[in-house]
Amino acid sequence: MRHRRTVDKIGMEKAHRESVLANLTNALIMHSKVDTTLARAKAGQRFAERVITLARRGDQHARRIVFARLRDKESVDKLFEEIGPRYKDRAGGYTRVVKLGPRRGDGAERARLMLV
Repeated sequence: MRHRRTVDKIGMEKAHRESVLANLTNALIMHSKVDTTLARAKAGQRFAERVITLARRGDQHARRIVFARLRDKESVDKLFEEIGPRYKDRAGGYTRVVKLGPRRGDGAERARLMLV
């Protein structure tokens, strides 16, 4: 039974999903916005919000947890040096999802995930 389980599976196995979300969050951190499908944007939003909340703490343990999830040193450095301090006084809601309309090739709903 899946009582109280809230994982967005987005049609992938666990390892693939973790890689996709990590890559999506790395792109979001490096470029401040990323265009993807709506389902991936919503799942990536939850992942990114949790990582940014850890970056707000700024301690070594939080940095290690974030590095274990993102696996990219440049993204972790930028997250802890620029993005974390920027949202120090914000209680949450660091990202926004904006719908862009259907994708031309297959009609999938597109969305832009961006930092607020």
